[in-house]
Amino acid sequence: MFEQEIQSLQASGLYRRLREVETAQGPRIILNGREMISMASNNYLGLANHPKLRQAACYAVNQYGTGSGASRLLSGTSVLHTRLEEEIAGFLGEEAALIFNSGYAANTGIISVLCGREDLILSDVLNHASIADGCRLSRADVRIHKHLDYDMLEKRLKASDKKRYKRRWIVTESLFSMEGDLAPLSELADLAERYGAHIYLDEAHAIGILGDKGRGSASLFGVEDRITLRMGTLSKALGSFGAFAAGDRDIIDLLINRSRPLIYSTALPPSVTAASRAALELVQTAEGDQLRERLFSNIRRLAQGLKCIGFEGISGQTPILPVVLGPVRKAIEAAQALYEGGIFAPAIRPPTVPRGQSRIRLSVMAQHTPEDLDAVVSVLGQFVRGSLAAGPNL
Repeated sequence: MFEQEIQSLQASGLYRRLREVETAQGPRIILNGREMISMASNNYLGLANHPKLRQAACYAVNQYGTGSGASRLLSGTSVLHTRLEEEIAGFLGEEAALIFNSGYAANTGIISVLCGREDLILSDVLNHASIADGCRLSRADVRIHKHLDYDMLEKRLKASDKKRYKRRWIVTESLFSMEGDLAPLSELADLAERYGAHIYLDEAHAIGILGDKGRGSASLFGVEDRITLRMGTLSKALGSFGAFAAGDRDIIDLLINRSRPLIYSTALPPSVTAASRAALELVQTAEGDQLRERLFSNIRRLAQGLKCIGFEGISGQTPILPVVLGPVRKAIEAAQALYEGGIFAPAIRPPTVPRGQSRIRLSVMAQHTPEDLDAVVSVLGQFVRGSLAAGPNL
């Protein structure tokens, strides 16, 4: 029935398949029976296999069982959910927090409640797909601006003064998941205040690694009290699963009553919630500080190595280092070269990134060794030299 569509994906180099990892998530994994350096995980601090998270999860299973049994508004809310939400709110200095089952569920379930037909959403063109889908579901007037182009954003804010919007929302990631760059939140907060707009901030990739004790980009830029609502995930640097909203109590209460992904989904299981609590505690300790220090030392090493082989656009500010190669074919070839060299870093292709910007997205962990990172640079360097010798430039 769908053979032609599959064939079209294959012909354009956009066909994907699932790869089975045979070990716990770490700097090295077993893939197809072979040990590989993993550069494809968001497990930035290596907490997904940390003993404290595993112990917390096992205790929760023994104490509370394996499933939550129902949605949050039925019998699915346990003491573990409530405590985690209180701890997230305290961690971020907010009145309240609310857990969602994933970052995708959070963005679609929050934006579609906070924004409606009478509202305006101003969204960065490179915002995550879950943000784009949340904007569509809201039925608000959605205007897209170029990536981090705040002159364009301000023009649209000025133009919106002529219309009687109920609310105006600036929606953005703080650390962009495919670019690895940071939104300048101080500038964004100034714009929002100048034009009476609200900011919805997706901190999915920033929580745990940026700011004071890993409190995110809002902490890094000192704008926590200028953000209307923050979303974050528990599944990346925190090594567990799920997501959250954090902000004023009345917003959280509204989400409890209207957010469909929350209302109609079975609550996260006890093991996951307990692991998240353990991770949140750990990132605020001296061990958390040490892990972040190791992570950023690794980031600097890899960024410098990539610059040495010709990738000048690598900033090295965050654990996400995009090696942009352009054509789909070139990214696939680079991923294959890395795979043959013992490194797992899949090609990132449209629609995940814009056409003509296919890439290898290198994701750094605190547990990578200098030798791991040097191996990545060595294999990519050989690929670059081979591509140049073959003809077209990267």
